[in-house]
Amino acid sequence: MARDDVATRWRRTANSNDGRANEQRNPSLVDSAEEALHIWLAGGRYRQDDRLPPEHEVATMLGVSRGTLRSALRRLEDRGEIVRRQGSGTFVGRSAVPAALGERLERLEPYSSLAERRGLTLSSVDVNIERRAVGAEVGEALGLAPIAPAITLSRTLVANEAPVAVMFDVVHPKVAMPEEDALRDSLQRGQMMLDVLIALGVPVTYARTRVIPSLISPRERAGKLLGVKRTTAVLELEELYYAGRDERVAYSRDLFAPGGLDVTVMRSFESTRPTPIANVRGSRNARDANGPRHRRT
Repeated sequence: MARDDVATRWRRTANSNDGRANEQRNPSLVDSAEEALHIWLAGGRYRQDDRLPPEHEVATMLGVSRGTLRSALRRLEDRGEIVRRQGSGTFVGRSAVPAALGERLERLEPYSSLAERRGLTLSSVDVNIERRAVGAEVGEALGLAPIAPAITLSRTLVANEAPVAVMFDVVHPKVAMPEEDALRDSLQRGQMMLDVLIALGVPVTYARTRVIPSLISPRERAGKLLGVKRTTAVLELEELYYAGRDERVAYSRDLFAPGGLDVTVMRSFESTRPTPIANVRGSRNARDANGPRHRRT
């Protein structure tokens, strides 16, 4: 949870102090509903812009009234975790917890940063820069016609003098790229397309990534560039970079040699329903479920 969110919750709790120590220690029903919804969305079942079930269904799942649910949803809406559209429903906003890959790839940092942490020196050879038609597959990814011309880059990435990946990038025509000599120099020094976009001031916000297991043989061009001696399993990463909310700015397809990149996928249990809060300690529902308390005389 972001520090600002924690501070907001702390201030809300502090401001509601009415001198009763019990209520300071125990979360309110709205607090519990808010936390249950936050954890539910963080599980990853719903993606950004997915529509959530109707309010009455979610309220039933949680075991709270619709009024309590709406108060909790307002807090999530204030933080951007959900978006409520009148007449359409409630939709997932920005991801509460992004998908996680080893090497902290979920942060969308360039491979150059990962290499620096490992003490590796990156460079690129066989750099080719040309302007050509994007073709059907890349055109569909970038929202362009197949015949639309765009800057296309290919190269072999080298780490400590050993080839580790064959890289292919296509940049959307709306991105004003550097002069070819300057671009070539950046790539040869081991810069990634993400480095170039950031240096240009493109407000990259996220990327959609596909991890694809592949086979290459010594007869293929990629196999020759990576120096494989026999048919070998490799890792292919296909990425589509976005600026702002949904503006596509670049397409990338990278083929990594064995040992070129270690990828770990973190999998969390995916709940189809938010956890009911009826038995949360301190909630009104919990007190109701336990029945009225009788004062001992």
